[in-house]
Amino acid sequence: MKTSNYDFTKYRLMAPGPVQMSKAVQKALSEPMIHHRTPAFVKILNTALEGLKYVFETSNPVMILPTTGTGAMEAALVNTLSPNDHILCVTGGKFGERFEKIAAAYNIKTSSIDVKWGETVDPKVIDSFLASHPNTKAVTVQACETSTGVLHPIEDIAQVVKKYPNTLLIVDGITAVGATKLPMDKWDIDILLSGSQKAFQIPTGLAFISLSKKAWAFYEHSTCPKFYLNLKKEMQANQQGQTHFSSSVSLIRALNVVLQDIQSKTLPAWQQRVMNLSIATQKATLTLGLKLFSTFPSPTLTAIEVPDGVDGAALRKHLEDKYNITIMGGQDHLKGKIIRIGHMGDISDEDALSTMHFLALALNESGYAIKESTIEKAIQEMKALL
Repeated sequence: MKTSNYDFTKYRLMAPGPVQMSKAVQKALSEPMIHHRTPAFVKILNTALEGLKYVFETSNPVMILPTTGTGAMEAALVNTLSPNDHILCVTGGKFGERFEKIAAAYNIKTSSIDVKWGETVDPKVIDSFLASHPNTKAVTVQACETSTGVLHPIEDIAQVVKKYPNTLLIVDGITAVGATKLPMDKWDIDILLSGSQKAFQIPTGLAFISLSKKAWAFYEHSTCPKFYLNLKKEMQANQQGQTHFSSSVSLIRALNVVLQDIQSKTLPAWQQRVMNLSIATQKATLTLGLKLFSTFPSPTLTAIEVPDGVDGAALRKHLEDKYNITIMGGQDHLKGKIIRIGHMGDISDEDALSTMHFLALALNESGYAIKESTIEKAIQEMKALL
């Protein structure tokens, strides 16, 4: 069946993660299992570890953890800090708050910079805090706050934290690494972490983390309990061509497919595709008469305010039930008030165009009137930017 030349029989996963996977990734996931303590897997693992260094833009080891991104967030804290240490958390969304909750579980003391949801943090505020609190052991911040679609100024923040040799910068790059500019070494990021279900375009289940030499020095003095997430033991196992515990063979094999694709196309080109999808979606959003929620949108997802009189949760359900497209809504106090469209998956031009076309139809059917000519204008503008 067709509606205005756009096919709604195809399922489209347009969320900020998990994301659509390529046929090559699906094929890799379906291959027969091999044992993780074999020469064949050693080769696969070593290739993946080197490929991750390219994407993280670092000379430091990048480790693969068999966990979600939250596991890497926890690993970042427990491998460098001790109970009663003080850290500063930038909170401006659901995931900024998560660092606070993890810290509390290990009796790490937190202060926070509470940024209004949808806005970015001012690096000068961080600088002022660190100047008056010299015992702060770390600053935690999201590169992209997934719950709001905001891109924080990590390069500027890194230059601030660099002035304080006894303070680490811990960056959650789960919805950023690989998809937008975030060079670990060049920007002096001390700990950078990510997850498999975002720009890496494979299923949830792996997290990636890298520590600078400065962060490894913190490891030697850390007294937080760590067993499964002990990064030094993980790195030592990697040096022997193994993972510390049983390896996620199928996921790492699929990861290699994507890493090879990124290296073949080049990281800047991979990131530019995400940027093009973002710019096109933002342009169409404004043409349709809608408002962007974020003051500084991340290229990795677009957060859109739901018009007055429209139930955001019902809109999402309608879009999925009738048009076979999954997007995400808001969290906590933003439930029903925003929708979020991801740009990190194996997304074709047709996927992006169809999503905006059917979103416009779903809005019409939800009581928010958009003229047919306006919808067509938005789609044509998108086409010109893709």
